[in-house]
Amino acid sequence: MSLQIQMLGTGSAFAKTFYNTSALIRSNELNILIDCGSTTPRSLNDIQIQPDQIDGIVISHIHADHVGGLEEMAFRLLYESNQKKTKLYLTKAIANVLWENTLKGGMYNPEDGYHSLEDYFDVIVIEEQVPVVIGPGLAIELVPTLHIPRKPSYSLFINDRIFYSADTRFSEELLLHEVIDKRNCHTIFHDCQLSGQGFIHATLEELLTLPEHIQQRVYLMHYADNMSDFIGKTGRMQFVVQHEIMDLPE
Repeated sequence: MSLQIQMLGTGSAFAKTFYNTSALIRSNELNILIDCGSTTPRSLNDIQIQPDQIDGIVISHIHADHVGGLEEMAFRLLYESNQKKTKLYLTKAIANVLWENTLKGGMYNPEDGYHSLEDYFDVIVIEEQVPVVIGPGLAIELVPTLHIPRKPSYSLFINDRIFYSADTRFSEELLLHEVIDKRNCHTIFHDCQLSGQGFIHATLEELLTLPEHIQQRVYLMHYADNMSDFIGKTGRMQFVVQHEIMDLPE
């Protein structure tokens, strides 16, 4: 089955033009979100997809630009879509903090019976580094990566041949040995901090140290609103375009 990816947002946490980075994996069978940041519901509206058309949401970590849209999604499913529960895929480490540390303040409603994440979503806890089939022709694997110290954060392998970094610091070991040498990924979606030091994200300067044959596979995302200033300065890599639909090779 052919899969497509459509970036609902391609911008950084502070981006206003390109929205927060999140992706929609599309096929004839299902629509799966990778993260659901504060701007994701607006972006879904832009492409005329309603919350009840989303079959599942994969969460990489709990920063607001990746989970800030979950409250709206949950309430719209509850009040507009006959209490439909969309599947929510996340690791135990994320599940332990997402409700208590992020969503509970706005969504806890004991009088009406809403006490937990499971009251709003069909929560599916998946193991780290174990591929999970979540639909016809679609498997994901969450692998721990370093973003913020002591906070769980994951990158994704999609069908073992597509790497989606979410938010991570630059790791030559991960990219050269795991992504390329071991799995030979043909497509890499990588977050990219365009300038400054890479305290919590891979920088363009760091990604430009990759060999050209690897750069050819890289699509840059999670960039600042001044992205246009860097066109032609990304080596063999290219910026992924918001809302553009891309076919994902098998």
